[in-house]
Formats: sequence, structure tokens, C-alpha cells
Amino acid sequence: MDVLASRVLIRPRDRERSLAFYRDVLGLAIAREFPGGTVFFAGNGFVEVSGQSDDPPGAGVALWMQVRDLDAAHEELAAHVVRGPRLEPWGLREMWLADPDGTRIVLVQVPPDHPIRRDPRS
Repeated sequence: MDVLASRVLIRPRDRERSLAFYRDVLGLAIAREFPGGTVFFAGNGFVEVSGQSDDPPGAGVALWMQVRDLDAAHEELAAHVVRGPRLEPWGLREMWLADPDGTRIVLVQVPPDHPIRRDPRS
């Protein structure tokens, strides 16, 4: 599997409170925003605060990994897939895995025409 990028996903109980923490307390700069989510620069990686979770603290954490070929990753990792590849309403192809402790891993393939591939400054 060829991983191109990654980030930690946080599905908080209170999104505004979490945004304030990462932005104002930790002082992380915003890398990008989209409806329902904010991605922060975190050194050599990213932290995305999006959606909401009523799960116990820590259960709303997932790893996000962009891959070159989601179908190849699906074939390679079939034994660990908890939800197969599908096109999401936000335009990304996603598949979900779980590690041995149940931590969610979201594998993502970004279509060539998706806005995440374009420079927003142009």
C-alpha cells in the first residue's frame, strides 16, 4: 500500500469547544476548512476536527490515510476491512479498517477533480 498523506481524525462531543482548544489553546494554524470540519497543521502532520461523537472520550479518534489506489488496498487488506470502498457525499472514496484494538483507520483515495487537489490560492 502506497500512503501519500495522513492525519489524525477527532470526532468530538462538542465541536466548538474542541476547535477552540486546538486553535486557541494549542495555537495550531488552520490548514483548511470545509463544511463541518477544520484541519490544523500539527508539525509534520495534521489534526482534523470534524463531525461529532457521543462515544466515550478517545473513541472518536481515527487515523486518516490517503492512498494512491483504494481498490488495491482493499484487496491487500480485505481481512481487516469493516466497511468497503464507497464514494462519500463529500467526493472522496473511502474504506474503513480497524486495528487489533479497534482503532478506526480511514483509507482515502482523492479523485483527480476533487477540490483537495487544487490550490485554493489560485
